[in-house]
Amino acid sequence: MKQKTIFILLFLIAANSSAQKDLADLLQTYNTHSIPYISVEELRMLQMNDSVVILDAREPNEFVVSHIASAKNVGFNDFSSEEKELKKLQKNAPIIIYCSLGIRSEQIGEKLKKAGFTNIKNLYGGIFEWKNKNYPVIDSTGIETENVHTFSKMWSRYLHAGNPVY
Repeated sequence: MKQKTIFILLFLIAANSSAQKDLADLLQTYNTHSIPYISVEELRMLQMNDSVVILDAREPNEFVVSHIASAKNVGFNDFSSEEKELKKLQKNAPIIIYCSLGIRSEQIGEKLKKAGFTNIKNLYGGIFEWKNKNYPVIDSTGIETENVHTFSKMWSRYLHAGNPVY
């Protein structure tokens, strides 16, 4: 019985590190690291202090399924740095931007940087990693939910907690 428990623990550790490697490989492939990353753990600490602006770079239909509390949806396809909410921000305001995994958010972060914002970070692993760490997400009514929009079935393989919706 003890050996079986040890085997199961080793399997789970290996599976988790494999998943992290997959995410790391994915982000290495698609991102240039032009916008520095912030971990979900770091954002959770900042969020509790209410000291950052959190922007969601996913499309509105993804945002309504679930999002990180206090996040503002800026979208991806129709993003504009001229958005009224963004115009209210000081250029040095601490901004954390996320999407599903951290790919689209880097692109929006680059647009924010070009618009003069100087304190932008990209959430490593996006809302998937946030949910994978069992941090809460809320739906469009403000109620905590287990649902996470995964964009497509292919991308849902990176979500290991919660209910994938696509």
